[in-house]
Amino acid sequence: MFSARAYRFRVYPDRKRSEEIDCMLILAQRLYNGILEKAKAGYEKDRNARINESTLNGYMKETIANDKELLKLYSQTRQDIFIRVLKAYQNFFRRCKEKKQGKRMAAGFPRFKSRDRYRSLTYPQDNGAFTIEKNRLRVARIGTMRIELHREMEGKIKTMMIKRDAGDYYAVFTTVRESAPNDMADTQPVSIDMGLDNFVALSDGKTIKKPRFFKMRARRIARWQIIIARRSKGSKRRDKAKLQLEEEWKNVTNQSNDFEHKLSTALVKSGYTSFAVEKLNVQDMMKNHNFAQSIQNASWNRFIQMLSYKAESAGMKFIEVNAANTTKTCSNCGNIQEMPLSTREYICSICGLQIDRDINASINILKRGRAGLARTYAQGDSVRLQQGATAKELRTYSVVDNRGGSPHL
Repeated sequence: MFSARAYRFRVYPDRKRSEEIDCMLILAQRLYNGILEKAKAGYEKDRNARINESTLNGYMKETIANDKELLKLYSQTRQDIFIRVLKAYQNFFRRCKEKKQGKRMAAGFPRFKSRDRYRSLTYPQDNGAFTIEKNRLRVARIGTMRIELHREMEGKIKTMMIKRDAGDYYAVFTTVRESAPNDMADTQPVSIDMGLDNFVALSDGKTIKKPRFFKMRARRIARWQIIIARRSKGSKRRDKAKLQLEEEWKNVTNQSNDFEHKLSTALVKSGYTSFAVEKLNVQDMMKNHNFAQSIQNASWNRFIQMLSYKAESAGMKFIEVNAANTTKTCSNCGNIQEMPLSTREYICSICGLQIDRDINASINILKRGRAGLARTYAQGDSVRLQQGATAKELRTYSVVDNRGGSPHL
């Protein structure tokens, strides 16, 4: 069994290296937009023309021929940009197909990227394009910079990404390693219901709330958004304000990730032997504009991803089940009844069961998980990187007892 893991480290480029990274990001954005511009122009000339891999590859060659400065980009970085455009079109065609099948959604034609939205350079192969020697990272076409290696990387390095985030720079390494599955006896399974009131509700009756990190900084975020709106486009003062806004959002994201890492680690170390969770379609759920922001800030999918790879590493089963009617179904007798969001306690009209609605849902999830109504991740399924793919950035934390929102089980 192969497992992929990503490690993020802070890098400290000097002024010249940071200017080189920023220049490469601008060139990457120009190449991306150039390919997309030619693809759009070709579609406008002939709406029956097919946009496929060979067509986009021709557009890339044409764009580079017209702008020789793009050759400053490392060759495989240029290839990764091509793959990003290709994926954007593949997702567009997939959404068009789903829309024709009756799914209510916007097709979302690929859009041009502004400089603010293009923040990473990918080196898809460890073939000498980057090396690490004595806490120094050397990157082709950029140079050498200090890297803070706060932990060891396990497995073989496959890809590396240089990322800019709120004025800081990071190196993200993706590794793949082979590990034998641990045949752990499933003696204490547990299921998890995700929610907004209770972030997680366990089938054994425990509930855990998540601090509302966004609300704590909502005023500061709104303040910087107003400042940006008032300042002239293209001015240095506006750019500085945008950096401040990025910093506020980065702090919210870091706090949320820290909480979810600690909670997922605590769950894996709490003696449970398997996990069953709902398979959520967050995009559809966010169409309800009354709860869209709360659902987005809850970051359920990211927590599920963290828990799944940590359970996999510990040799546990991780199961996703169909979430339909888990809240409406009585966990005692199977009766299905309506449950408005304002009703926080489930009272069965047939058997009289009185139970918290989230706990009731988690028990139903556990029953479905034990019936084998979903696939497992931890045992038997291989995790392999596709060409050009990069695993999401993951970090592990130790669970500590402090006043910063650490979960307690």
